[in-house]
Amino acid sequence: MTHDPITPIDGQGLPALEARLHEDLKFLCWPGKDWVPRRDGVSDVVIIGGGMCGMVAWMALKTGGMHNMRVLDRAPAGREGPWLTYARMETLRSPKELTGPAYGHGALSFQAWYRAQFGTEAWEALDKIPRPMWMEYLQWYRTTLEIPIENGVSVDRVEPEGDLLRLHLSGAAESSILCRKLVFATGRDGTGQPNIPGFVSGLDRRFWAHSADEIDFAALKDKRVAVVGVGASAVDNAAEALEHGAAEVRHLIRRKQMPTINKMMGIGSFGFTAGYASLPDEWRWRFMQYSFATQTPPPHGSTNRVSRHPNAYFHFGKAVESTVERDAAVEIGFADGTSYEADFVILGTGFTIDPLSRTEFGEAAGNILLWEDVYTPPADEPSRDLGRFPYLNDDFTFREKVPGTAPWLANVYCFNYGASASLGKVSGDIPGISEGAGWLARELAAKLYAEDVDLHWQAMLNYDKPELDGSEWTPSVLETEDRKGKVA
Repeated sequence: MTHDPITPIDGQGLPALEARLHEDLKFLCWPGKDWVPRRDGVSDVVIIGGGMCGMVAWMALKTGGMHNMRVLDRAPAGREGPWLTYARMETLRSPKELTGPAYGHGALSFQAWYRAQFGTEAWEALDKIPRPMWMEYLQWYRTTLEIPIENGVSVDRVEPEGDLLRLHLSGAAESSILCRKLVFATGRDGTGQPNIPGFVSGLDRRFWAHSADEIDFAALKDKRVAVVGVGASAVDNAAEALEHGAAEVRHLIRRKQMPTINKMMGIGSFGFTAGYASLPDEWRWRFMQYSFATQTPPPHGSTNRVSRHPNAYFHFGKAVESTVERDAAVEIGFADGTSYEADFVILGTGFTIDPLSRTEFGEAAGNILLWEDVYTPPADEPSRDLGRFPYLNDDFTFREKVPGTAPWLANVYCFNYGASASLGKVSGDIPGISEGAGWLARELAAKLYAEDVDLHWQAMLNYDKPELDGSEWTPSVLETEDRKGKVA
């Protein structure tokens, strides 16, 4: 028997790809059956964040039959996430073949999207995914799945109301809404904020910016720019300054040597994704602390993007201790007693992970259990930053420091970078995001079902749709012999 070959999508355009995707979804009976009993005026799930994490979470929950959801994002449509705001790399670090948020659907992957438009030859010639193109793909993902993201809406505060959560909003038609479960799908800074070192605390804001800020790079033309740090964001911001005509850019790097090896890349596997969360605390800490201590190096392409400029400099062993305004410039003091004068300072210092800094939790932020509350590492494995990560339940929910002080935190799911210390790299980065979304959906569905078990039991008792109507058989009389051989 021969089979007709699958119609190729290469170069056939997005309409052909979308037709295939929707046919595949139809074959899989997508979306799943709506099974959660409704409550008037209450959303079963609200997802904060309409970027990659929020959209794949929505996809997973919808696949699992959870339909009564809302997705909120404070950014305008098309500006969700970092890709067109503070992400300034030319290309993504991740290999182009990774399926990312495709959630098991080949036709939903970046590769399918790219090849449908540009063909196999162009795909094979592509090295890394251009950053703006990744955002184009995510916008297509949203459109083709018809994800109902409500843009321009911020969740300002969360508070319990009985067994529900009341979300106080700005930018929406309603001032507040009620939900049963809340998912923070808020990416890299979702459980913290930009890391602002104390050495700029007294420096006028016109002299410095964090790499996550909007920066007027054109204003840096002919300026001396100091970039603190040498991670990916630091290097990309340095490149932007150089390309906009900065007189010089100097990386001020605390480390004695450039980090060159991405240790987490070396152990990435399905086994690590599946097994990390069930490891004892000492092993989970050891993996993450070593990754932090060795530091992920900046991407090869981004580093070359800086170093190809003759007016770019990398200074190692230069831990910044102070910044002082002097004669319309900034004097930067180092721990070794030396100093340097710059016109502008860019902090490539990343983000803190600190639930206490999130205003959405109000006073309850102080009740969130952290790793430092639970685990004391060996003396040779210190990490204050890692200690500030939330110590989560294995279903992504927050835990209380003191039982009974904020039980509603068990209805709030940390599906962002803040979950990595407890559960691994499954809720913020491209490689494991679909596995994490499936995990989140199963756990959330299990909790919703258990909470409504009485209703589900009653629904079973009440179910009375017959599959047989009595016409399928004819009753017969069975003649039998009694023990004495007589027919009864």
